[in-house]
Amino acid sequence: MFERMDYTVTRIDGDYAYLQLVNDLDAEPKCVARALLPDSVGEGTRLAYEMMQYRVSQEQ
Repeated sequence: MFERMDYTVTRIDGDYAYLQLVNDLDAEPKCVARALLPDSVGEGTRLAYEMMQYRVSQEQ
């Protein structure tokens, strides 16, 4: 449950962002409140989710 998950922000819609799993492009995008994401997030940003927190990933 606490393993790292990598996402790409595919769409921003108001107060919500839609995240696509990097390793499962067939998975349905995850809708997340932007308040839970780093301030610098934008469409195309790569995020890492670990220990119940999102952070901008340096890996491409």
